[in-house]
Amino acid sequence: MKIRFTTSLMLAAFVCATMNAQSTEQLLLSGWRFEKGAHAGAESTTYNDTKWQQVTIPHDWAISGPFDKEIDKQVVAIVQNGEKEATEKTGRSGSLPWIGEGWYRTTITIPEGYSHAELVFDGAMAEPRVYIDGKEVGYWAFGYNTFKLDISDALPRDRSVEGKLIPGEHTLAVHLQNVEESSRWYPGAGLYRPVRLVLGQAVGLETWGTFARTTRLDEVNANGTAARRALLTVNAKVRKHDVIKGNYSIVHKLVDAQGRQVASVNTSINESYETCQVIPVADAALWSPEHPVLYTLVTELLDGDKLIDRSEIKTGLRLTEYTAEGFKLNGQIRKFKGVCLHHDMGPVGAAFNKAAFRRQVRLLQEIGCDAIRTSHNMPAPWQMDICDEMGMLVMAESCDMWVYPKCKNGYARFFEQVDTESPNADGRAWWERDFENLVLAHRNHPSIVMWSIGNEIPDQSSATGLKYTRKLQNLIHSLDPTRPCTQGNDNIGGAIWSGVLSATEIPGFNYRVQQYEKGLAASPRGFILGSETASTVSSRGVYHFPVVERHGVAEDAMPDGQVSSYDLQSCIWSNIPDDDWMWQDKAPWVIGEFVWTGFDYLGEPTPYDEYWPSRSSYFGIYDLAGLPKDRAWLYRTHWAPEKETIHLLPHWNWQGREGEITPVFCYTNYPEAELFVNGKSQGRRRHIDLSLEDYKALMTDVKTPWGEMAKFADPDAPQGKNRLDRYRMRWMDVKYEPGEVKVVAYDAQGNKAAERVVRTAGKPHHIELVADRNTLTVLPVDDSGKALDTPDLSFVTVRVVDKDGNLCPAASNQLSFAVKGASARFNSCCNGDATSTEVFTSPTMKAFNGQLVVVVEATATPGQATLTVTAPGLKKAVLPITIK
Repeated sequence: MKIRFTTSLMLAAFVCATMNAQSTEQLLLSGWRFEKGAHAGAESTTYNDTKWQQVTIPHDWAISGPFDKEIDKQVVAIVQNGEKEATEKTGRSGSLPWIGEGWYRTTITIPEGYSHAELVFDGAMAEPRVYIDGKEVGYWAFGYNTFKLDISDALPRDRSVEGKLIPGEHTLAVHLQNVEESSRWYPGAGLYRPVRLVLGQAVGLETWGTFARTTRLDEVNANGTAARRALLTVNAKVRKHDVIKGNYSIVHKLVDAQGRQVASVNTSINESYETCQVIPVADAALWSPEHPVLYTLVTELLDGDKLIDRSEIKTGLRLTEYTAEGFKLNGQIRKFKGVCLHHDMGPVGAAFNKAAFRRQVRLLQEIGCDAIRTSHNMPAPWQMDICDEMGMLVMAESCDMWVYPKCKNGYARFFEQVDTESPNADGRAWWERDFENLVLAHRNHPSIVMWSIGNEIPDQSSATGLKYTRKLQNLIHSLDPTRPCTQGNDNIGGAIWSGVLSATEIPGFNYRVQQYEKGLAASPRGFILGSETASTVSSRGVYHFPVVERHGVAEDAMPDGQVSSYDLQSCIWSNIPDDDWMWQDKAPWVIGEFVWTGFDYLGEPTPYDEYWPSRSSYFGIYDLAGLPKDRAWLYRTHWAPEKETIHLLPHWNWQGREGEITPVFCYTNYPEAELFVNGKSQGRRRHIDLSLEDYKALMTDVKTPWGEMAKFADPDAPQGKNRLDRYRMRWMDVKYEPGEVKVVAYDAQGNKAAERVVRTAGKPHHIELVADRNTLTVLPVDDSGKALDTPDLSFVTVRVVDKDGNLCPAASNQLSFAVKGASARFNSCCNGDATSTEVFTSPTMKAFNGQLVVVVEATATPGQATLTVTAPGLKKAVLPITIK
């Protein structure tokens, strides 16, 4: 049995006897056919696509691989890394087959009773050209942007029935092309976000035409969760195909989470066909990360007493302020505890999946993260919906370059270009059209608290950069006057000299902590933001000796293509977390940070971009599979001190290192801890405090690749003055002997509070399975079996353990996966190893340091399914999963 849902579109077909159906939206997820390559005539209604692959979107045509170093091999100098000579780079954009052309085809149905039709693409990678019945109806250059196309004139009309569209089926075809060197990371390929068909009347509510924002809060309570009164200001815009006659009015109704109408207003419409109304809301529940309460804003268009159109959007009541005191949300000062996220989701690829993104948010919230920067691209609407629902603050970013290119065929080739040929060309440059869509499509999300107009823009040190900083901010504020703009500057001296830093409303610093004070002096508003921080690199479960802090790890590349997880290695332009926290903790004018990155991502394998087969990043707090690196507990110690954290590293399987120095670190929120090796105390350690002045006094001069001298923390600062000891407890002289290491943590009163034990594991014996969720939601489908949502996913951690259940930290067994039952199927797998070339969509993969993740996908059939994982010589594991 399949669970079926009747869509609003189908319901509308039965009530169209009035010939004035309200606007409806249909998700076009199922029924697509795809073929890679150039196919002449594929836009035609008569083209034979029966041999093409049947796919459901969102779809990423490249994620199934295979990996190949020749796909994106480049001979370049990465200027932003300080390189001056070109060398061969591999894996820079993931080494997956995303380059090339592709076609998608499907059939859309126009029911009776509609006069207006448009397509909304949440994103299409890249340069989509859209056809209806063989006729081109639109083009968009930027693969990350959400765009809409009015296709009404491409459809036949019945002129005898008020110009209604003639009911019938039509061929929708989309051509995409991804050119080489158009991305600095893995962009994915295809219709990787949903497509929507919106139907309505000649007069209706315009898509993206409603704008709701909180403009006042009165008497906010002490924790910022409620106000005696809130004012919600709402603009609404009416779409019209011609001059209209009638007695039109707009009604707004605000409905709370319990379905109760709590406020309403109405107003007549004048010749501008736009309205602005203020809705007073008594006893308002406020939105915040800790309290993500959402209301539903119902907007109705009336002609007299007759309902013409209706829409619903989610909104949250919240007020933001940026002052010299810092960032305030609902009157409460707080600092951003954020991460940067690329849009790929590991083995799932670039194809957006709600369950995969919800998992990312849950994992981030577990370590105290409260904010996301959508780096370096415009976000997916579904992504922002989930941030609203789950409570994540968002810096909505736009692009990675303006006029000057960072890669040969990147966004710079479109930025100032004016499209004069496409059916939807409007005479404006792409930057105006792209940034307008960014704001219009996303401005109703309470989670978004700032717009980012760019990342490390090469133009930042020039008059061109100043010109576009002003133009972009002015454009954004003409559409949304409530949120400030930022950008991630990495050339601080140049941005100050050009005026870009002082012209940017929130001066953003990508790294360069040693120039924070210099930037503050140039900040008219008295604060700065760590728009991109850390760039610490590590591989989960890998530890190299000796344990020393390394700045500029490209010079210390290891033959295994991995980076030590002692969390002491950073890039030449960056630093380790402890340096960021000196400023975050001690300088109130630094309003927060966005760590590079929350998760590893495909592409940019620094420091191994000249090492094959490295093909994904090492920056993540979590690895590509979503498994936590040691750094996750370090960030949790800082970001979530209210949560008990006690984590030991490294593992304790070091055969061949008996008697050698093997330092042990503990990340804990407790102030003091004692370490034992096989019962013998190694001494106690305490967290220290360190003033900003003492920290700066112990800095050393380091020459950067750009030729300038920069101040960096002294890694050999004495005990009691070393910033590493603020959030880490380190036993640097421990000698390895097999057995167990135990740490005992003590609270502020000196009482034993918690302990953690790590034991030397024996030989691999059996497999353990731990699912993030054992019960999934059945895939909803309509009466014709077409999907109405992305499939639910379970992410199952597979662990290779010894007979006593201890993780075998060096295990690399070849594992195989089988999902049985009609209710679920195998989706993908990932082990987090940046050097693995095993494809994600094949049901077998080696464990990396004893672990990997298998992704199980729910189908439209409720019931039971089982995941079985096997490996030669190991006892298998079976996990039941319920789909309902």
